[in-house]
Amino acid sequence: MTVDDWLKRIRLGEDSTLELKRVVMRSADKVDGPHPDSLADELAAMANASGGTLILGIDDKTKEVIGINYASLDVVEKWLGEICQTRIKPPLDVYSEHIELPDSTGQLQPVIVLKVPRSLMVHKSPNGYFKRALDSKREMEPEVLARLFQQRSQTRIIRFEEQAVSETSFTDFDSFLVKGFLRDGEGSEEQQLRRLHLLTEWDGKLNLSVAGVLLATAKPTNWMPSAYIQAVSYSGSTNDPQDQLDAKDIDGPLDRQIWDAFDFVRLNMKVPARKELGRIDYPQYSLRAVFEAIVNAVAHRDYSIWGGRIRLHLFADRLELYSPGALLNSMTVETISMMSMPRNEVLSSLFSRYYPLRDSGLGREYLMDRRGSGVDVILAESERLSGKKPLYENLADMELKLTIYAANLPDKESSHD
Repeated sequence: MTVDDWLKRIRLGEDSTLELKRVVMRSADKVDGPHPDSLADELAAMANASGGTLILGIDDKTKEVIGINYASLDVVEKWLGEICQTRIKPPLDVYSEHIELPDSTGQLQPVIVLKVPRSLMVHKSPNGYFKRALDSKREMEPEVLARLFQQRSQTRIIRFEEQAVSETSFTDFDSFLVKGFLRDGEGSEEQQLRRLHLLTEWDGKLNLSVAGVLLATAKPTNWMPSAYIQAVSYSGSTNDPQDQLDAKDIDGPLDRQIWDAFDFVRLNMKVPARKELGRIDYPQYSLRAVFEAIVNAVAHRDYSIWGGRIRLHLFADRLELYSPGALLNSMTVETISMMSMPRNEVLSSLFSRYYPLRDSGLGREYLMDRRGSGVDVILAESERLSGKKPLYENLADMELKLTIYAANLPDKESSHD
């Protein structure tokens, strides 16, 4: 939406899908209003209805743009995340965007736009079960609540990656990326994209699905701010900022994230060489294992977690990869190599059918192996090179950590990084 579009919506006032709130700061790092319980009720009410948008930094009485101090934006963002995760049960998945709107004098003021999708669950907030009706929330009567629980329990067979992303439309697709999914003689563009679960209909409107945003838009973080990889390379064995050699936030469609993260490791790991009978390279890591690890992290992470992003940290003696989300069902770090249970079935399926590999040395034809043998490759290839078995750790049922140990490098005659 353009600035004019937002201003027009604000002028028209609150309705079934729009809530306006003024933010009051007690200090630069302390939010004084609105009350978190009241705001939690409003957000849960939207999720229990058809979804909606909350704009923070607008006076809901006068509809004036008040704004939020630039220095306080991160504080308010974290405050919102805390409300959505701790005051609403089950936790609510929302999407935020910072934009600037002109106030009455024409001065640009920052505001936070919070997009609340229609949920597949029923959410309870501090003061009960609410549902948005017209321009306000209403507490649900027991019979209404029971009916909603029944409806939502039936719709939960829809996976998160198939859910509609509000405020998206067909025009948000990147035409070049979409071409890779289309086949001659298999129906119209819309039919094929819907069949692949990249496009979905919700409340009579065509929206991109979560998978559609992740795979077929140029910048998924426009709608899903945490859908990126944070990559950092250090000269030492700790994450000391003084030892930082390289850092990059890797975004874009998921296949590009995979290749960019892979290239980040390839360019930053040490590869000493000896000139015996010709040049012999001694890499720190098996590139095949690194590639498998990155693909698995991107394909199987939990994209519904607020604030969760993949973290790739490269140290002098190891590579650490953190992926948001607990292990599924009965899977444990001990059984991870024996069980194949994709979290994101749409992503995994499309990776294994529509993304031919550009590097023939990685052991397969497509980005993902349908046999689910990636973990075996990571363990075997890495242990063969370094002598140490990679370590999987389940961190508080919120994050999966993989550590791949670097090979002991020979004394180098020549090297490249």
